[in-house]
Amino acid sequence: MIQKEIRYFFTALMFFTRIPCPPSTDHSEEYLNKSRKYFPLIGWIVGGIAALVFWASSFVFPVSISIVLSMVASVLTTGAFHEDGFTDVCDAFGGGWGKAQILTIMKDSRIGAYGVIGMALLLLLKLLALSEMATYGREVVVVGLICAHAVSRFVASTFVHTHDYVQDLDLSKSKPIASSRLSLAEMAYSLVFALLPFLLFQNPLALLVLPLAYVSKIYLGYYFKKHIGGYTGDCLGATQQVSEVVFYLSIIGLWKFM
Repeated sequence: MIQKEIRYFFTALMFFTRIPCPPSTDHSEEYLNKSRKYFPLIGWIVGGIAALVFWASSFVFPVSISIVLSMVASVLTTGAFHEDGFTDVCDAFGGGWGKAQILTIMKDSRIGAYGVIGMALLLLLKLLALSEMATYGREVVVVGLICAHAVSRFVASTFVHTHDYVQDLDLSKSKPIASSRLSLAEMAYSLVFALLPFLLFQNPLALLVLPLAYVSKIYLGYYFKKHIGGYTGDCLGATQQVSEVVFYLSIIGLWKFM
């Protein structure tokens, strides 16, 4: 049982990062689906790497440069997996008319003006938000990065339980994740992983960030359903990116009460 859980974890790690995994890591439909409960734990790792880079570089460089380096570290760790989804969503919904055209543009590997502008603004917003958080102390950025990456991955994963996947499942690399749902116990297990980093804040008010981040998913879910009838893998990546930024903005807004 424990060995299987370890293999589920490594499947999630292999799917969402560029971190080397054991050769025995399984990417079968069963393992890809079951690995979803470990998505927040992958957020710990990605956020932890970004936080470590920020903390170490802040002893040498100004805060702004340290934050950019931490962002570079997270992108290199994931291979820009979620950022790619965000740019595809910007291009598709910005330049597409109707479901068919939106889905066609989303599958196009080329990046258009909407994607470039959207990603530039998103990265700028991350930089400014994290820079503002740094005025509260370097430790706030460190904890915030870990929590945001964990929570945003949990938030994105809930799409599987609330919306329909709209692309041809047989042609999609996300088929196992999109076509099967976790049990209630497994979702609770995943939620625990998303919430545990909040203990580092040592203030229960920080938990208010979770529902605020989920609001972004609710809106995006409404928007996606309205235009294409559900979600795609790129929509999950976009949701992770947006909810991560909303997390940082919510921390800034709540900090006066913490």
